Amino acid sequence: MAHVELSLSEALVPPARPAGGAVGPAGGYPGPEQPEDSLSRWAVAVHAAAEPCLLIDARSRIVATSGAGRELLGLAEPALTDGRPLLETLQLIDFTAAPSALEEADAVKIPPLLALSSGRLARGLLRVGPAGADEPPDTLDAVTTPLLEGGEVVGSLTFLSAI
Repeated sequence: MAHVELSLSEALVPPARPAGGAVGPAGGYPGPEQPEDSLSRWAVAVHAAAEPCLLIDARSRIVATSGAGRELLGLAEPALTDGRPLLETLQLIDFTAAPSALEEADAVKIPPLLALSSGRLARGLLRVGPAGADEPPDTLDAVTTPLLEGGEVVGSLTFLSAI
C-alpha cells in the first residue's frame, strides 16, 4: 500500500542584491560583482560544477564547461576551448559499425544544438572521440535545456553522462 507524507516549510528567500550588482562574501559568486545576464550567471555555475556539463551560446560557441564535462568530451582547458564553435571543437562520431566523423547534417541534431534551434528540451546520445583510433569512441547521454532571456533563446545547458 502506498504511503504519502506532506511537509510544509517556509520558503527560502535569497538575500536582496545590493544596487550595482555588488555581492558580499555570502553572495555565492567568486568575484566582486554578480554577472548581470543569464548566460554569464550560468557560466559561473558551470565552471564550478562537479557534474559533467556544457554551456553554449546562441551562436553554438562554447561558453563554459565543467572539469568533469571537459574530461568526458575530451576537451582541453577552458582557455583553449571557450569561445570556439562547438562543432569545430568536439570530435563527433557516427553510430555505424566502422566509426567515422559525424556528417554536418546530423551534427546539428545533437541535443545542445537541437535545444537552441527548437527552444525545447532535447535528449540523445553522442559519440565523441578520435575516429579510426585504437580506442573506441565514448558514448554519452546528453540532456539539454535551452536558456532564455527576455523570451529569446540565448544558449543551452547540457548535462552529460557516460554510458
